[in-house]
Amino acid sequence: MINETEMAQFVRRAISDYFADLEGEKASGIYDMVIRSVEKPLLEVVLEKVGGNQSQAATLLGINRNTLYKKMRTHQLVSREDTHPDRSIREK
Repeated sequence: MINETEMAQFVRRAISDYFADLEGEKASGIYDMVIRSVEKPLLEVVLEKVGGNQSQAATLLGINRNTLYKKMRTHQLVSREDTHPDRSIREK
């Protein structure tokens, strides 16, 4: 089982590798890059775990269901036509 310390170690290693791969190039927007990289798979795994139930997913994540739905739209986990937060995620 992975714990918070192990996750932090993964993130540290990934960020260190990112800087090493830059080979002297200037970095910018790292915070947004990391959040985007982590948030989508987090949402996907949690939604899969709860069978697409957004209320349960929001509770597990500790966020409001409307916030979850907004994040799902941002990461294209729902189609733009879906306007109701109770719809389950759609496969791409």
